[in-house]
Amino acid sequence: MRHPSDSEAWKHFNETHPFFVAEPRNVRLGLCTDGFQPFGQSGRKYSSWPVIVTPYNLPPWMCMKEAYMFLTVIVPGPTNPKQKIDVFLQPLIKELTLLWEEGVEAFDISKKQNFQLRAALMWTISDFPAYSMLSGWSTAGKLACPYCMEDAQSFRLRHGGKTTWFDSHRMFLDQHHPFRKDRKNFLNGHTVKSLPPTLRTVEEILNQISELGLRKVIEEDVQVVNSRICKSCGWKKQSIFWDLPYWSSNMIRHNLDIMHIEKNVFDNVFNTVFNVKDKTKDNPKARLDMLTYCDRPQLAKDASGKYPKAAYTIDNEARDILFNWVKSLKFPDGYVSNLGPCLETNKSRLFGMKSHDCHVFMQRLMPIAFRELLPSNVWQALTELSLFFKDLTSTTLRVADMERLEIDTPQIFCKLERIFPPGFFNSMEHLPVHLPYEARIVGPVQYRWMYPFERYLGTLKKMIGNKASVEGSICEAYLMTESTQLFSHYFEPHVITRDHNVNRNDDGGVVEDHKGNLSIFTYPGRLSGEAKKKSLSLEEIKTAQTYILLNCKEVEPFVSMYVERLQEEYTNLSQDQIDENLETYFSIWFKQYVRSNHIENAFLRSLAHGPLTSAICHSVYFVNRYKFHTESHGSARSTMNSEVCISDPNVGDYYGRIQEIIQVEYREEPLKNTVLFKCEWFDRTMNVGVKKHNQYKLVDVNHRRRYKKI
Repeated sequence: MRHPSDSEAWKHFNETHPFFVAEPRNVRLGLCTDGFQPFGQSGRKYSSWPVIVTPYNLPPWMCMKEAYMFLTVIVPGPTNPKQKIDVFLQPLIKELTLLWEEGVEAFDISKKQNFQLRAALMWTISDFPAYSMLSGWSTAGKLACPYCMEDAQSFRLRHGGKTTWFDSHRMFLDQHHPFRKDRKNFLNGHTVKSLPPTLRTVEEILNQISELGLRKVIEEDVQVVNSRICKSCGWKKQSIFWDLPYWSSNMIRHNLDIMHIEKNVFDNVFNTVFNVKDKTKDNPKARLDMLTYCDRPQLAKDASGKYPKAAYTIDNEARDILFNWVKSLKFPDGYVSNLGPCLETNKSRLFGMKSHDCHVFMQRLMPIAFRELLPSNVWQALTELSLFFKDLTSTTLRVADMERLEIDTPQIFCKLERIFPPGFFNSMEHLPVHLPYEARIVGPVQYRWMYPFERYLGTLKKMIGNKASVEGSICEAYLMTESTQLFSHYFEPHVITRDHNVNRNDDGGVVEDHKGNLSIFTYPGRLSGEAKKKSLSLEEIKTAQTYILLNCKEVEPFVSMYVERLQEEYTNLSQDQIDENLETYFSIWFKQYVRSNHIENAFLRSLAHGPLTSAICHSVYFVNRYKFHTESHGSARSTMNSEVCISDPNVGDYYGRIQEIIQVEYREEPLKNTVLFKCEWFDRTMNVGVKKHNQYKLVDVNHRRRYKKI
């Protein structure tokens, strides 16, 4: 699955509403809302709540972009509307109903005709508190999980006083899993025989709301009636979204936001492992709860009245090692912010990390960071947690992989329950159990998380021109932006607009083509940095010529011809012998073949003669919207764009570092050139130059050993 249209929810909607599918130009929408403080954290308290709608009838590279996010409602401050947000959503729901039942007349520019355009809201996207505001289900307390609902096994801690989801995941395991009978490492003396909660059907949910007598926020006496009912159930209101005629046919109506869930899980793990003051989940009350609910006497107070160090925490020496390692890290340009300034050594914490920084640390750094600092069982559990989020947030999902995660995720959190205290497991440590199901039904998470909407909220915040009238100034600026956005579609393609802006890693676009030109000469790319001339050695010329020939699409028929003749002359040649012969003799044979057979293509003739001995070296090259630079150019920079990897399905991966970026030229007009990376390669011998973890597939490269071709 690469797009929501590949998902089961989308296909189910098609089957349920064939009249809607009959017009392929009908639009499917997602809705998001979140609050922001226009005056910042230090300014006066004020909360404004935009409601944003975005279409999904777009290719993946256009979905969720700012140009296709539409501000439909903005709930004025200064306070959070909470459950009363439905009052402000009434006009939007009315318009969505009209768009479904009657549609609006629209003009199709491609066919030069009018048609009746309809639209449907597929789901909502929000953080967990806003999930409650939109769905009507309370996301606080013992019934916070909107999937488990009344079947949740959460409870309130005796000493910590907060709700915990500790030992709430064994019921999701296979019936014969040994964890179900474990009386020691979970709730003391407790085994689990119950099955996981069954998902409520739409009919069951609607019947429950009706039987409880819950009212809409816009009805009379709603506060008195609903507040009385809320005390005995998890519902807080009847959501206004049920007014949409098709809402009950949606398989997933409200999405759990993976961005905030991952951020909260990371914060809990990091603060507890580093024992951050006032933020760790391993405090005196947590130790008392651990002795109350678990069989872990080794963590009780010792004779001196102090609590011993837990296996899941690291000491100051290990903390300093990790912090120094993080400070030395270099990432590719634009991959993540600089983590060095986020380190507060004196307070043993990472401060000021954005959600995306936590996302990168969780999925890329955590398995490496804790591998030598924590016991094996703790490291394995945290590594599996890291890989879970990595698999879940992949841009391409397979149904089989999500089904596997539905089985593996409860096991991961059961392993964490055997390690961390009960107070560690709040609702954010329970919701990931349901995320693989959502991904299997609705599709890739990049269409359903808050990252693009959070960036758009930042854009809206910049529109505030009058602090005395926050919402009014946003609306005026938005209307101006929307108008100019529409007009920009009528400009010529060469005009730079918001839609046609030059990318920071622009590769120069399409290269001027000539009749008969070869693909190796037309690949777009942009060189940067100081240009220096270089004379190529005979070995460099031969290596460059062979590599270019074997990677040119137009030369492939000649390669096949050469291999066939080689196999006819020498039978029983292995593939390694053929590859070695190609690298040694093919360029010579190709030059002779082109000359003796009078090949008419001038570009092939130039290619056969090989590159000129004089080349031009640059330090930076932009290609495929990526930036590459040489090792020497990036040595003093905080980013790293010189490391490369080449995958070979037959022999494995090669890891290297760019030493030179060389532009080679060929004789005769028109001008023909191509760019090569000269790299030093690391030894790829398994368990010598490269180590690969069998279970988690983590790769270690020994930077002190170089690859030597035999």
